[in-house]
Amino acid sequence: MPTRILPAVGDADAVRSLTTLLSQLPDAEPVAPVTDSTQLIDTLARLASESIDELPEVVVVHERIGPVPALELIREVALRFPAVGVILVTSDVSPGLFQAAMDYGARGLISLPLGYEELATRVNAVAQWSVGVRRHLGAGGDVFTGVGGTVVTVSGAKGGVGATTTAIQLALAAQASGRPTALLDLDLQTGDVASYLDVQFRRSVVDLATITDISPRVLADAVFRHDTGLALLLAPGEGERGEEVTERAARQIVSALRSRYEVVVVDCGAQLSGAGAAVVEMADTALLVTTPDVVAVRGAKRAVRMWDRLQVRKAEETTVVVNRHSRGTEIQAPLIQKITGTGVAATVIPANFKELQGAVDAGRVHELDARGTVKQALWTLAGELGLVKGTETNSHRNGGRERGALAFRRRRELGR
Repeated sequence: MPTRILPAVGDADAVRSLTTLLSQLPDAEPVAPVTDSTQLIDTLARLASESIDELPEVVVVHERIGPVPALELIREVALRFPAVGVILVTSDVSPGLFQAAMDYGARGLISLPLGYEELATRVNAVAQWSVGVRRHLGAGGDVFTGVGGTVVTVSGAKGGVGATTTAIQLALAAQASGRPTALLDLDLQTGDVASYLDVQFRRSVVDLATITDISPRVLADAVFRHDTGLALLLAPGEGERGEEVTERAARQIVSALRSRYEVVVVDCGAQLSGAGAAVVEMADTALLVTTPDVVAVRGAKRAVRMWDRLQVRKAEETTVVVNRHSRGTEIQAPLIQKITGTGVAATVIPANFKELQGAVDAGRVHELDARGTVKQALWTLAGELGLVKGTETNSHRNGGRERGALAFRRRRELGR
């Protein structure tokens, strides 16, 4: 059986050089090259949705692929498509890079300039490894499977606007519709998801922060399975430990969750950390919750502008959700849209805290009355966003706008 090889190369000259050599390999079947990281992930996802057997055995990633750095791209491919062997082509053959490439999930490394013998040897070895993994998958092994799920981040324009309640109800709606759903509390210093759902827990997102290879078993040990069926990955009980979750760790953790669940909802809180910036970048949908008052809307405007300055996310790629809405307020959704420059969800959440107060105080937000206007609105919002089975849309992945997280980190380190 021929070995299918997918080159991922951004430079036109490098594409020609690599494809020429690959076409000369015995039993090799090079497929049409992809030219950036987003195209690579989308291509693999499309093939995996048909069958694991449709995936290429080998992906060759050039060091200058972009826009996601090659090592980060290799990590995402390794997490989401474990039956694919990845080879890194690089001019840096130092032991440090070799070790880093292996840690990120590469199965081999080839030095530049390319040579036939080295390429043939490495492709053959990685192809054999890939065939072995697929045989294991066919035997029902406990490994990541298939296409990544949808990631939705929920941030607050300021504290107390209802971001956590929104995140919880969106996740509950998705889970209730039959879509396996994870809820990640990334409000690392002050996360309240555990309190809202009356959960006592031992492990948190911090337990995954230093793990370079999050296997399904490791992920399962960190996740709390709620009575509703939701998989909860909670913020640490000691807020100071939140600093242990770096941008890189956050990307890896969300990629691991995305590989196991159809929907991943992330509560990012109201304070933008480096980890939160990284996840907002990679999300399919980024929500910003505000209330229709001057202070909150100003906070929403500041958040949107900051995300744009740090290249985390553009205003037009952000959706504002209006909470505690009433017809009598002077600030309505069209005005908020004009002020922030964002999209605004068609579904607004009514101001009716009496429906929530008892459930919030008891830590039983998952038991809100289904006839209540607040729950109905939030579950309608879940349908509008395509989180409920039967309402899915083809969302466009934002595919690793790594620069925003890096800019955030640099500014923080410089004290700006």
